[in-house]
Amino acid sequence: MKLAEKIIVCLLAGLGAGVGTGFAGMSAAAVITPMLVTFLDIPAYQAVGIALASDVLASAVSSYTYGKNKNLDIKNGLIMMLTVLLFTTVGSYLASLLPSKAMGGFATVMTVFIGVRFLVKPVMTTKETMAIEDPKKKLVKSIVSGVMIGFICGFVGAGGGMMMLFVLTSVLGYELKTAVGTSVFIMTFTALTGSVSHFALDGFPDSQCLLLCVLFTFVFARIAAKVANKSTPKTLNRVTGIILIVLGIVTTVFSYI
Repeated sequence: MKLAEKIIVCLLAGLGAGVGTGFAGMSAAAVITPMLVTFLDIPAYQAVGIALASDVLASAVSSYTYGKNKNLDIKNGLIMMLTVLLFTTVGSYLASLLPSKAMGGFATVMTVFIGVRFLVKPVMTTKETMAIEDPKKKLVKSIVSGVMIGFICGFVGAGGGMMMLFVLTSVLGYELKTAVGTSVFIMTFTALTGSVSHFALDGFPDSQCLLLCVLFTFVFARIAAKVANKSTPKTLNRVTGIILIVLGIVTTVFSYI
């Protein structure tokens, strides 16, 4: 396999994954996994591990950017993060027992679905509205949501980003920027847990692809997060919706190439 080919594929994968992470809190796995499998013939389980590893720094730099702009709710995100971390490990283990073809389809379907949701029904909740929610109800919702998201993260390698964004906006009533900021904050740790689990169970993947994907995803996530935090809620809803739909369709096409 030529290095030039790896660089091109990883650059395009990192571009899509980074923009998706920085703008919409989307997991890098939704883009990177099908591209590595389709164009570089990397086994699906290893590709998921590389994608989750790429999520770590990309999500970390995105959460830093959102936090710097006061669009990050760490306190209420910690409970969800703990349950997500636990069930990410469970899901990752179960995924290792299944054939490659059993993974990946769910993430692309959810990407398109959530993208359409942001276009049809934009999230216009304000931070003032968020404060009205009963803390006890929010705690219970966070735990239940964390269990489901964590399992999905580890099982299909989705990083939980899309599901987390959907839950934070639709179930917990977060305004969009805070939802994305909190989502990528949690995803930093879920992706780290998921990638370590994958590498421990299946060995270390192609080092060149790993480094390239991590680097490119990090760079584009940083740029996208900066732009997103300067955007109006209406614009962010539209851009987020379009990005998710396009990436969902593209990755679905890649899956059938």
